[in-house]
Amino acid sequence: MSEGQIRQSLSGFYDVFSNGELYRTRARGNFRKRRITPLVGDRVQFESSTPKEGYILEILPRDNALTRPPVANVDQGVVVTAVASPEFSTNLLDRQLIALEVSHISPVIYFTKTDLISDERYQEFETLAAGYRQIGYDVCLTREPFAQSGLDELRGLLADKVTVIMGQTGAGKSTLLNHISPDLTLATGEISTALNRGKHTTRKVSLMPVADGLVADTPGFSSYDTLTIDYRELGQYFPEFALASRDCRFRGCVHLNEPGCAVKAGIADGKFMQSRYDNYLLLLTLLKNQKPVYNKKK
Repeated sequence: MSEGQIRQSLSGFYDVFSNGELYRTRARGNFRKRRITPLVGDRVQFESSTPKEGYILEILPRDNALTRPPVANVDQGVVVTAVASPEFSTNLLDRQLIALEVSHISPVIYFTKTDLISDERYQEFETLAAGYRQIGYDVCLTREPFAQSGLDELRGLLADKVTVIMGQTGAGKSTLLNHISPDLTLATGEISTALNRGKHTTRKVSLMPVADGLVADTPGFSSYDTLTIDYRELGQYFPEFALASRDCRFRGCVHLNEPGCAVKAGIADGKFMQSRYDNYLLLLTLLKNQKPVYNKKK
């Protein structure tokens, strides 16, 4: 029995990487009975008589698992964010960051299309980037799009990690990957083509070697469109608010109208970004009004 990592899934086959070799495997039938589906990124135990025929015997404990894309044990997510065309939205950016935080995935922000904005507008983004860096996020922002300094910074962040690339359609995900690793030659828009939702589309997910790390070659991370957390938990996914909330007068403070709220005090003092708090309030209202999700009986 050997151990390895699932690098690709396609039509019920799983390509497992182990000791420098790829082994084509299938999952044992008992996985279906246990309602467990192997995912790309899973660390597994398997047996294989030849590189073209083998079986996955056990899936080792996961650090995390995503639904869209279906990938496990992800270390970080690069949020590719256009500063223009499509129009920039702090709300969308924060929603994507929260989705990563909920899944215990470290976010990286990479700004694109900086050539489409004025110097004055670029300075505003420099201020914004500084705010996110202060929170603790890695941010890549350069005056010229895909400047070497920004690409080198991102390459360093990709090394030795499993990464998902996410962002709006048109943000430049494929273009970024082509700059990072020119031998990929991804067609522009390839990553997000129809989100693989066509009726007859073969669902393929794989981890591509990029910059000494692995990048999920998928339609992109899109789980930020629906958040299913309790509204009272939202604050813990804003790292700066989670830290400040330790000083709130009341345990369980949701930073609305409670007296002695350290988060609201931080906003008033300019310690935190106003846009972050505004987006927190919008999401809090959304989650409060969201109907509970019940699992259907099978």
